[in-house]
Amino acid sequence: MGMSWAWRGVLLYLALFLIHFPFVLPKFFPLLINDQNLLLYNLKPVQFRDGSTVRIIGEVVSFSQGPRFACGFFCNQSSDRYLLSIFILFYKDFEIQDTIGPQVVWSANQTNPVSINATVFSSSDEGLVVQEADGTIVWATNINSEYISALNLTDTGNLQLLGENASTVWQSFDHPSDSLLLGQKLSVGQKLSSAASATYQIERGLFSLSLDIDGLFAFRQSNEGPERYYHHDSFSTSYVQFMNGSFSFFTVDDKLFGPHKDFLIPSALSSWQYMRFESDGHLRVYEWKQQSLEWKEVADLLTADIGNCGYPTVCDGYGICTNGKCSCPEPKNDKRYFKQINDSQPGRGCSLVTPLSCEASLNQNFLENFLELKNITSVTFRQDLVVDSESCKEACLKNCLCKAAIFQKYTWSSFVGDCYLPSQNFSLKHAEVNDSYTSTTYIKVQNVPRAVPSPEQKNHGKKINHFIIIVGSGVASLFGLFILIGIFFHLFWKNKDYDETEEYYLDHVPGMPTRYSFTDLQVMTENFKKNIGGGGFGTVFEGTLIDGTKVAVKRLHGINQIKKSFLAEVETIGSIHHFNLVKLIGFCAQSSHRLLVYLYMSNGSLDKWIFHKTDGFTLDWHKRKKIILDIAKGLTYLHEDCSKKIAHLDVKPENILLDENFNAKVADFGLSKLIDRDQSQVVTIMRGTPGYLAPEWLSSVITEKVDVYSFGVVLLEILCGRRHFDRSQPEAAMHLLGFFKEKLQKKQLWDLVDKYSEDMQLHGAEVVDMMKVAAWCLQSDFTKRPSMSVVVKVLEGVVDVEENIEYNFCNPPISNPRARVMYHEVNVGSATALLDSVLSGPR
Repeated sequence: MGMSWAWRGVLLYLALFLIHFPFVLPKFFPLLINDQNLLLYNLKPVQFRDGSTVRIIGEVVSFSQGPRFACGFFCNQSSDRYLLSIFILFYKDFEIQDTIGPQVVWSANQTNPVSINATVFSSSDEGLVVQEADGTIVWATNINSEYISALNLTDTGNLQLLGENASTVWQSFDHPSDSLLLGQKLSVGQKLSSAASATYQIERGLFSLSLDIDGLFAFRQSNEGPERYYHHDSFSTSYVQFMNGSFSFFTVDDKLFGPHKDFLIPSALSSWQYMRFESDGHLRVYEWKQQSLEWKEVADLLTADIGNCGYPTVCDGYGICTNGKCSCPEPKNDKRYFKQINDSQPGRGCSLVTPLSCEASLNQNFLENFLELKNITSVTFRQDLVVDSESCKEACLKNCLCKAAIFQKYTWSSFVGDCYLPSQNFSLKHAEVNDSYTSTTYIKVQNVPRAVPSPEQKNHGKKINHFIIIVGSGVASLFGLFILIGIFFHLFWKNKDYDETEEYYLDHVPGMPTRYSFTDLQVMTENFKKNIGGGGFGTVFEGTLIDGTKVAVKRLHGINQIKKSFLAEVETIGSIHHFNLVKLIGFCAQSSHRLLVYLYMSNGSLDKWIFHKTDGFTLDWHKRKKIILDIAKGLTYLHEDCSKKIAHLDVKPENILLDENFNAKVADFGLSKLIDRDQSQVVTIMRGTPGYLAPEWLSSVITEKVDVYSFGVVLLEILCGRRHFDRSQPEAAMHLLGFFKEKLQKKQLWDLVDKYSEDMQLHGAEVVDMMKVAAWCLQSDFTKRPSMSVVVKVLEGVVDVEENIEYNFCNPPISNPRARVMYHEVNVGSATALLDSVLSGPR
């Protein structure tokens, strides 16, 4: 019997409905969650030509070509860490086009990215949860719902958790990250937070855009707290909404204030737009252009009000913005106080020719002065004091951290005005013509006037001259004295030239971190009060930034040796960024002082957790596995993902730091060496720590595989819970590598598993399997060792360990296993000059 006309009509209606109203249904979406704990594993990755990768959990189905929302894990080209994200992909013939990169419009775990093996699951206690491979929960919606029926992605890009009767119990639209989609609201109390940079989205940046009842505010975070650079005043605002063609303000009763309160967007009213608050503080709108198949910026919303010069980092430190162009303060009285940090990039800002010194101001032969700039003000001016201009300058002079006195005098007063005393580098701009006040900036600079001889010195000189006239033989003695003085001044100026060269070099290193004065660091560390570690030629102190952030300040000693290592460390880690590398916040290069400021790692260095059994420091197997993988990822980034290969050359437990969550970060780049991509190996002198040195160091011809060898030693130490050389062990077991070889041959590796850890013993089989990775890394022939990226794949279970492994491990002799070697360079021909380090030890 045929189908009735009624049923045919129903089916036809459903077909038309599905065509005109696309709904969420990927390979599985909306996802029904009946067991309240359904794991969503990453699906097959999609790689794009811009270097990014996505692992799609679900996508919006559409029968048309063009952009489409999807949800899953996202990783960009600057990292191997993943974010749970919503992104827009471009489809053609129902296939994702890898030529057009994903546009990320929402991220869940921006401050805590995860590895490739992370999962997502639902929980009645916490809602949607992102979990690391080791079981650590890194992000959750934190909702309590007895019943979660489905996970749904709407065709507007809103990710929803649905409860009973398909009610929404949580949605991503209520938790914006750095972007807004069409129809999405930013309510009072919510904010957008910029990413760290346009290419590095796995970390929050300095800028935030927030809404309160008085309007929309944009801030830049600094050591002094939030600095406001934009305010759109709108009384009793309830929310702002991104609408097609505008960004509009609404009151509590959802009434639009009026067209004059809108940000109007000059657009063709495309249905594919998104708004992003970006790493430079701009709020930009992007629109899909079907004709050119690209995302194009169609509006820069805040600029209409504050202009191109209204952004805090437009010209960076000390730079003056004029009509969107940057310049340094002009010389005064033929004295040049400032220079461009990068001549080809004026927006990088300016630096002082002579750095400020609080100590110098206390010396009568030095004079601190101000460079006066009329009609110039700070982009982020705020009122610190209400005083006259002289009192404003005096307050700055008394504060070593103060960089300038920026004064705005009221026109109705003969002398009183607002005084702003910034303590860090700032961007300047020409002050707007205003009937209420005039602006003047007094930048603190340092001069070195000629010394005036004292009366005693003058009298002494007269006596010498009189003596020379009377006694002709004194001419020879005086001539000899002049020669000695000449030699002294030659040496003095040579050293001064070296310092100036170093100062100039540091100011031109790309991506430089914050530069601090020595006085700044004295304040941060309470005059270097709390010693938290040290070794070699340096000491590490605990400090605190103005915003409360804890830091570790590494102070280098031994001025004759440290300059090159200091340059190596600043140049290497100052220009790179990875989750598993220690973050360099700033540095100090002033007079003989050389200091480095790092983000504080609350759990210290790895050595105390695997060697100091009596102090109560223990690590379970899961933490050790994670630490091993973190170290491997950090080294992989250095070897393969930087523009130049970076060989660390001193990988050891003391140089692995652990944060509060036991995330491992590779530290101490004082011995590191940059290797061009077209170089297979380099010739250099031996450097590193005995016991961790690869055999090929004896030939001085090395590759990045020396780090792989050192990693193998560290891996073995972590698994065995002991140092590579331990005098407390029986004589046959003192040298770990020799003992390891013996146990391998006897197939008794279980005997090496850390016997002080019950958890390690329980997972002994897994530990023994990982020892094979160590054996592979310890091959005497460096060509047979794996790359660090292969090691990562092995640890993640993607690749198997090489079967053809030789167990003839060897190591250069260990005269003092706790020392750090720095042999002199001999006959290296055209090899790259060595940058030796003289600092070792824990943080």
